[in-house]
Amino acid sequence: MIAKLKKIPQFFKEVKEELKKVNWTTRKELMGAAVVVVVVSAILTAYIFAIDMGLAKLMKTIVG
Repeated sequence: MIAKLKKIPQFFKEVKEELKKVNWTTRKELMGAAVVVVVVSAILTAYIFAIDMGLAKLMKTIVG
């Protein structure tokens, strides 16, 4: 148990070194990606809504 506790500082040192190697995105890239996600989500929402309304209208016509 004590041997494992002695390894904790070494673990965090290695984590810190690995995080220095990460290629972090810039704020501009992150904002651009967020805008793309919001726009695509809005388009898909509108598409699914239109299909749903069309199918509901079709079912009303068929059923009565």
